[in-house]
Amino acid sequence: MPVRRTFVALTVSSALLLGGTACSGGDKEAVTAAAVAKPSATSSAEHQKLAKTRFVANAGLAAGATYQWIVKPLRAGKFKKGAGGRKLSLVKAGVAGAFTYNRLKAAVKNAEGDPKLSKALAPLAAGIDSLKSLPSKLRSGEGTDAVANDFGKVINSVKDAGKSAGAEVKDKVPSAKELASGS
Repeated sequence: MPVRRTFVALTVSSALLLGGTACSGGDKEAVTAAAVAKPSATSSAEHQKLAKTRFVANAGLAAGATYQWIVKPLRAGKFKKGAGGRKLSLVKAGVAGAFTYNRLKAAVKNAEGDPKLSKALAPLAAGIDSLKSLPSKLRSGEGTDAVANDFGKVINSVKDAGKSAGAEVKDKVPSAKELASGS
């Protein structure tokens, strides 16, 4: 009996080994075929259109959040010491600032898919990167007027760059869910 079990075990092992080898060979060919495949001109053009659309969506959300929770409260005097609801306004501004930074970084990444947008946004990369530390300053209440103005300037620069590249950006205020999730 032990010999028969050993024979069955060897037969099953061999079948699995050969079957695994046969399957992996097919996968290898599929991977090679996929690597050789080239994108068509149509997919490239669609990719660029999609890049502009995504850029406009992300930049619009960043602009809307900046206006709604940073610029508008600044103009209303909500960030001044002693203003009613100052702490809540500062926290909202900090969250909106982080959201804005996130969406602007996504917009820059989208712009890389379109040559015109990429060229138009290249000079703004440093300004966008400078926004990284500003949300924490907003939350803490440090120099809120200057911080809010910095956000406004960068947003306006992004809008102007988009417009010059044929991708006009319009403000779109994000929902609370979008703001909380960061996207």
